Amino acid sequence: MRTPRADARLARGAALVAVVLAVAGVFLVAGWWSSRPTAGFGAPLPAVPAASPVPVPTPVTSPVTTGQAAVGRRDAAPSAPAPTPVPVRLEIPDLGVDAPVVPVGVDADGALAVPEDPQQVGWYRWGSVPGGAGATVLAGHVDTHADGPGALIDLASLEAGTTVRVTSSDGGVAEFRVASRHSYLKADLPAEEVFTRTGDPRLELITCGGDFDRATRSYAENVVVTAL
Repeated sequence: MRTPRADARLARGAALVAVVLAVAGVFLVAGWWSSRPTAGFGAPLPAVPAASPVPVPTPVTSPVTTGQAAVGRRDAAPSAPAPTPVPVRLEIPDLGVDAPVVPVGVDADGALAVPEDPQQVGWYRWGSVPGGAGATVLAGHVDTHADGPGALIDLASLEAGTTVRVTSSDGGVAEFRVASRHSYLKADLPAEEVFTRTGDPRLELITCGGDFDRATRSYAENVVVTAL
């Protein structure tokens, strides 16, 4: 038969075990969250094809002929070429996406860079612009450790026929329809195809996907949505 003192000791022991289990649970959750991706694209994308920005034509002046000899001269105020409109906003109404677009290039390893802010989307500035030949490439985060869900978190759920709109710096709006969606292991991403600057105009949207590797803090795949 247990005495009141023994019962009290048992109660205190049970309470101590409950506290230890609760603390352990907190640390497990904290450990999982701290292993989420940092601001970045997870594992680097394969190096994108080297390409120069679309050239801007330089004004050319013609020589002026006098009665004796041709004399070259430059206009006092030559007209500057009109700037090429670039993407500034991405809208995917079915996903509630309305995100600013900023130009990006490649990082020190030659991989596609993305904005640090997960609510922004990066436009590969050495590729095409909407309406130009080849692919206009827009890439963004699925999520980040610091800020949670990114603008393209639901990209993998896009269905064929979904409307995607890209607004350019001149106010023009290019409207596309989703044609296909693929997931690739990052090492298998067909970079030459995705980043092409030839062929019919199209839009390529890229984010991370697949399983999350806590050891490398990286997603295993890239989700690529093609819209025409």
